[in-house]
Amino acid sequence: MESVSFIIPHKGREGMLIETIRSIAALDYPHEQLEIVLVSQNPSVSADIRRAAGTINLQVIESSPNNTISTSRNIGAKRAQGSYFAFLDADIALSANWLNTCLKLLQNRPATKLVSAMQLPSDMPTPLEHIRVALSNADVDCTVSFLPGRNLLLSKDTFYQAGQFPDDLVTCEDYYFTDKVNQLGELYYTSEAQYVHIGEDKQLGAMFSKEIWRGQSNLASTRDRHIPLREWPSFIVPVAIPGLLLCALLLALTGYSGLSLLALVLSVLPVLAYSVRLFRLVAGKTSFWQVLKFYSVYFPARAIGTVGGIIKTIGTSSHGK
Repeated sequence: MESVSFIIPHKGREGMLIETIRSIAALDYPHEQLEIVLVSQNPSVSADIRRAAGTINLQVIESSPNNTISTSRNIGAKRAQGSYFAFLDADIALSANWLNTCLKLLQNRPATKLVSAMQLPSDMPTPLEHIRVALSNADVDCTVSFLPGRNLLLSKDTFYQAGQFPDDLVTCEDYYFTDKVNQLGELYYTSEAQYVHIGEDKQLGAMFSKEIWRGQSNLASTRDRHIPLREWPSFIVPVAIPGLLLCALLLALTGYSGLSLLALVLSVLPVLAYSVRLFRLVAGKTSFWQVLKFYSVYFPARAIGTVGGIIKTIGTSSHGK
C-alpha cells in the first residue's frame, strides 16, 4: 500500500478547510498510509481542524503571510513523507474513491504522470456554479495539456523532476507547473473520481474581483513553456475586446462611423462565439442569458487583471534597477 501526503496551503476561514480534511478522512484508504501537511498562513489553527483529521497524521506548518501559494506548496512538499503527493486547495471535498481511483490510474497508465478528478456541482448550485463546472469538465476521461491545482495526484519523484511550483507566480502557478509535468508524461482528467469545489464562485460580483486577481499572472505563466494554439485566445481575447470597444468609441467620435461599427462587431463576435460553445457544454442547466452575462463579466475582469499584472511587473523591474 502506497504512502500518500495531502499537501494543503491555507489562508483565512477554516470552515471549508475542515470540510476538505473531513473528506480526506472519509477516503476508502488506510489512515496509517496517509498524512496531511497543512501549510497555514493563519497565526494559529483550531482544535476542530485536528479533530477533522481523525486518526490521520496531521502536520501544521506556519507559512509567512507574504508567501505565494506555490511557496506554501513547496514548503509542504519538503516536509511530506509520502511517496505520492496529493495537492489540494483548502476548499475541496473529495469523493470517497478519489485516492484509490487516481492512484490506480497512475499505476496502470505508464505514460501518465499526473491525475486529477472531475468536478461536481454542490447540492444547490447557482447558474454561475453550473457554468464553472461545465468549463472545468469540457474534456473528461482524456489527456489534457494543463490542469488547475485544486486536486492533483502525482509521485514525489515526478514533483521534483518537474521543478516544483514556481515561487514567484501569484496566480496561474498550477498551469505553469502542470505544463512542466506534461513535458515528462501525460496529464489525465478522470470522471471515475470526483470532487466538489466548496469555494466555487457563486455570484458574478465576487467572481469579478477574483478574476482580476487570477489574471495578474496570466502572461507571466507563459514563460519557458510551449503555448498550444488553442490556449492563445485565452490571452488575446480578454484584452482585445476592451481594446476594440475603445477603438469603436474613438472612431465614432472622429466621424468614422463605418469603421466604428466594424470595431464594435469585432468586439462582440468573440463573446457570442464563446457563449454559444459554453451554452452547449452547460447542456440545459442554465440559460443562454446567464452564459452571456458570465462572459460579459469574465472578459473585462481578466483584461483588468492582465494589464494590472503587466504594469506591476514593469514597476517591479524598474524598482529593481
